[in-house]
Amino acid sequence: MPVAQATVAVIALFYAVTMWNTWFNPSIFLTDRALWPMQLILREILLEHAAVTSAQSGVAGVTEQPMYRLLLQYSTIMVATVPVLLIYPFLQKYFISGVMIGSIKG
Repeated sequence: MPVAQATVAVIALFYAVTMWNTWFNPSIFLTDRALWPMQLILREILLEHAAVTSAQSGVAGVTEQPMYRLLLQYSTIMVATVPVLLIYPFLQKYFISGVMIGSIKG
């Protein structure tokens, strides 16, 4: 089992990131917006921005959209990314030990 710790840590991290970033299943099964996960809200914010930008692209004389929309987008992206970035340093020792196990000759 000590040799497999690195593999288990990598698989656990990949699984956690996959579950953290999932948005498709909640978009199908959840009808109440109060229960939506953050990734689904982020997707909606980004798609709303894309729709507004494409609608304004053909209109002459329309000013830029307010900066608070971009700030909301970037803030939501950071909130969605930071937890994964905080978990990685704790699992990094397992990645390093997994790489070193194959290089040690005994």
